[in-house]
Amino acid sequence: MSTEERATLLRWWEPMLGPGLLQTEGYARAVLQGGWLSDEVVDRALQVRRERRAATVDRPKPPTFSAIINEFALTFGPPELRREQLEHLLELSQRPKIQILVVPRSAGLHAGRQGAFVLATLPAGRRAGYVDDQLRGRVVTDGGDLDQLEISWEIVSGLALPVQPSRDLLRRAVDDHE
Repeated sequence: MSTEERATLLRWWEPMLGPGLLQTEGYARAVLQGGWLSDEVVDRALQVRRERRAATVDRPKPPTFSAIINEFALTFGPPELRREQLEHLLELSQRPKIQILVVPRSAGLHAGRQGAFVLATLPAGRRAGYVDDQLRGRVVTDGGDLDQLEISWEIVSGLALPVQPSRDLLRRAVDDHE
């Protein structure tokens, strides 16, 4: 069983895109095809993502999922895919165990701009993290590294708008496409 599947709480910071587990298939495909990946690799990655989503946010008793995204992430992608993605995020934000917050543009430069990461709280209070870069992702279990990710989480969560203003911002972004 993966760390995501065992998690009781997933906290996901994403400065450039919507969190992978919360992406529509069309949006995820566009992101993955933006590289030089073959159709077979993209199809396999999307299948893995569907399986991960089914095992986490769509399972009968999902973990609490707190996502913080940067407002800039609301502006990327082809308009039709972006609108679908924004509507999807807005819909997901209504689920009782999913919280989606937005860091507004006005937050400026901050530690979270250094990259996306995920923090997982596991049973018995254990923790794990995940960071991704251009080459590969890696699981983080070192206590000092996890502490640094926790500090970064505190910084971005402190900059994020509360739940309802974040939903309002998502709604305005959807409405901008009408």
